[in-house]
Amino acid sequence: MPSCCSRSEPEQPDQSPCCASGRKIDWLFWACLVVVAAAYLAQLFFHHSLDGSRLGAFTLGAFEMTNRMWWGILFGVVAVGLLGMIPREFITAILGPGGRFSGILRACGAGLLLDLCNHGILMVGMKLYERGASLGQVFAFLIASPWNSLSTTLILIALIGLPWTLIIIALSAVIGITTGLIAEFLVRTGALAPNPHQKNLPPDFQFWPNARHRYRAATFNLAFFRGHARRALAESRMIVRWILLGVILVAVLRATFVDPSAFARWFGPTVSGLALTFLAATVIEVCSEGSSPVAADLLTRAEAPGNGFAFLMAGAATDYTEVLALRETTRSWKLTLALPLLASPQILIVAWLLNQPLPL
Repeated sequence: MPSCCSRSEPEQPDQSPCCASGRKIDWLFWACLVVVAAAYLAQLFFHHSLDGSRLGAFTLGAFEMTNRMWWGILFGVVAVGLLGMIPREFITAILGPGGRFSGILRACGAGLLLDLCNHGILMVGMKLYERGASLGQVFAFLIASPWNSLSTTLILIALIGLPWTLIIIALSAVIGITTGLIAEFLVRTGALAPNPHQKNLPPDFQFWPNARHRYRAATFNLAFFRGHARRALAESRMIVRWILLGVILVAVLRATFVDPSAFARWFGPTVSGLALTFLAATVIEVCSEGSSPVAADLLTRAEAPGNGFAFLMAGAATDYTEVLALRETTRSWKLTLALPLLASPQILIVAWLLNQPLPL
């Protein structure tokens, strides 16, 4: 039976997170899991006695966040397992070679079409990097995808209407593409390191003949699926630990002073309101479905469409869970901080322009 550290491609071994950590206990993962599970169970069985207290607000926050994101995490783990079965050259063929405009477009399109919330998409993006997607492709994928799931899009259409929803989707795609292209340029000039997992396609590579050959050669038995399931769980754990930490921080913030409905009153279409919105979206770990009502409230009640756009996009570009996951995957703070540094100015400029009144 293959272990999570098995090497399916000897010429370019996979560096699974579980291989790097060996048999060390992941204290952060288990501590966060225990806290979140205890808060969830307390809210489930003892919510009547906790109502109105700070502890009740904490358990309710953990309870609501877990209920919103569990399916995204589950599908993310499944996607990681499926991607782990696909050889790197096939990922390269599907996304296109890194460093090209077509490859950035494909990665951005994949992010827009893949129906996962930001917690599930994060695991998929990290797996794409491990399977050889270029840095620019990963950036484009992550920025375009987190809130653009089908369910979130439908929520936005219901809340703010189809025209504004299409505008926001188009602008998020533009920022994803430009961020990816800038990242590829910095890689070419040596300012950023290339993905060490990248693998160039052989000149005579043909996708469908090779896919049929691999399919016939594979043995789809219980050991095959069990091995990939173990690998998916092991590799997803490095992302889930930060998601669990995010749940705890959200619960703490909700139990102290953060009230999402206050955004509509305090975060208006001003420079200071936009800055506070951007900072709040960075600090507050909100699931994509949870961010949509807040963004809609900013657009409609606060009459600040730029703030709504920034609230949706800042979580994709600057959210600390994403930053920590990128650091865990790339092992480089330079590569990790490149994403928020490249994307944030674009988001703020677009948001500021959206807040400007239309000329009569």
